[in-house]
Amino acid sequence: MAAERPRLFGAAYSVYVRIARLALIEKGVDHELVPVDIFSPEGVPEWYRERHPFGKIPAFEHDGFRLFETAAITRYVDEAFPGPALQPADVRERAMMTQIVSLLDAYAYRTLVWDIYVETVSKPRDGGATDAARVAAALPRARICLETLEGLERPGPWLLGEQLTLADLHAAPMFAYFVQATEGRDMLATCPGLRSWWEGIRSRDSFMKTNEGD
Repeated sequence: MAAERPRLFGAAYSVYVRIARLALIEKGVDHELVPVDIFSPEGVPEWYRERHPFGKIPAFEHDGFRLFETAAITRYVDEAFPGPALQPADVRERAMMTQIVSLLDAYAYRTLVWDIYVETVSKPRDGGATDAARVAAALPRARICLETLEGLERPGPWLLGEQLTLADLHAAPMFAYFVQATEGRDMLATCPGLRSWWEGIRSRDSFMKTNEGD
């Protein structure tokens, strides 16, 4: 009996849905993106709460096995399907990968995407007013994020050196929004290692296939 085609639930604009899509594409996994817009006027669909009790995206299903939380989904995708490994074999390198993913989740996502991109790009485009105080407070935090990532980078094209890992796939969608802001582009320009990484990841096939208007 053929295995069920994996299904990813969420919206293409979502940073975290894109992270999961990048992992699936990098592994060469044929999958279906099932649209779920948690920001629609009707709110989170009731049926979807069975898949994610907190009403966030993405959620995932493969052969009846369900997951939510992006880090869990991407690790499952890497380990359950053939294809190039997206996690280092070395235990310390794998710990560094996890540290970068945690840093991005805990400190970078809200700062780079919501406090800078949304306030300076998305809101004005939709006719809203920028919260200048919020942006001003976010810029020093963004600087710490970028300088820390720059300091953790290994020699090579990717964050951990020669191997593309889940750390790169986690960071890329956040930077895709961040660099749409003038503040983001200016800040990235002062970090030559990260700037070189960004030029590499943004031209990767998986990134271009998931480009929803970057």
